[in-house]
Amino acid sequence: MVNYKDLGLVNTREMFKRAVTGGYAIPAFNFNTMEQMQAIVQAAVETKSPVIMQVSKGARNYANATILRYMAEGAVQYAKELGCEHPEIVLHLDHGDSFELCKDCIDMGFSSVMIDGSSLPYEENIALTKKVVDYAHQYDVTVEAELGVLAGVEDEVVAEESHYTKPEEVIDFATRTGCDSLAISIGTSHGAYKFKPEQCTRDPKTGKLVPPPLAFDVLAEIEKKLPGFPIVLHGSSSVPQDEVDTINKFGGNLPDAVGIPEEQLRQAAKSAVCKINIDSDSRLAMTAAIRKHFAEHPDHFDPRQYLKPARENMKKMYIHKIVNVLGSDGKLAQ
Repeated sequence: MVNYKDLGLVNTREMFKRAVTGGYAIPAFNFNTMEQMQAIVQAAVETKSPVIMQVSKGARNYANATILRYMAEGAVQYAKELGCEHPEIVLHLDHGDSFELCKDCIDMGFSSVMIDGSSLPYEENIALTKKVVDYAHQYDVTVEAELGVLAGVEDEVVAEESHYTKPEEVIDFATRTGCDSLAISIGTSHGAYKFKPEQCTRDPKTGKLVPPPLAFDVLAEIEKKLPGFPIVLHGSSSVPQDEVDTINKFGGNLPDAVGIPEEQLRQAAKSAVCKINIDSDSRLAMTAAIRKHFAEHPDHFDPRQYLKPARENMKKMYIHKIVNVLGSDGKLAQ
């Protein structure tokens, strides 16, 4: 058993409390590689922001569970080396699909886990979530649950259609499960193709797709039912068109990739939404930089030559999200 506190990590409880009252959101950035982790830590330190480093089941298998435990400890020490005396870094499991996976992550030093029972019947979702909560809370690990279904594809998470969270269920669900935060569905979606072209309109000037607005009325109803309770938005990458254009310019093929407009995420961050998940934007930033580098330097084959600009591009994107979208800069605990 590895306790997250021994790794220098924190859980989400206090940072969420401050975010809800302060009207901003904590960045939750998915990572798979050392370069992504370095960029996340650099951005968090430079902006003085709390941060959630999260991994999916697939990313954990890719990185190896043991290596990941040491990467998390290394991230904390790296933040201190960069000058942050008291970093607030969470290691979070994204979309845990079983009690066994959540337990294994808790036992390996995760400070927060998500159990995603959203595809199960309501009572089964409650029972599974409560089982994870009961185990996690013995070790002061925080638990995120999910009500409602997001469309799209993210690693093993696949859903054809979204189903908005039902506000009338949230009090019963949160009370009976004891979860610490709740991921809801109000129109965000996983992946780089968050909406089909027929769901969008096209900007007559640019020809770019304009996605439908988020269901802020559903969010408002949930806030009324659970005042002050931490709400989470999944599938909240904006799919920056400049990165998509760079990928396509240098040999990629991402037609009609579209994400959540940043102005809508800013609005969400000012509400009870205190955690916003961003994964695809990091992948796009990394891939765009690598494709551009290969096109401009066809003689390069040292991974450091192309991963360094990729890391810089991701860091720039993370800083932009923290400062200009989520508003978590300067929010480390004093």
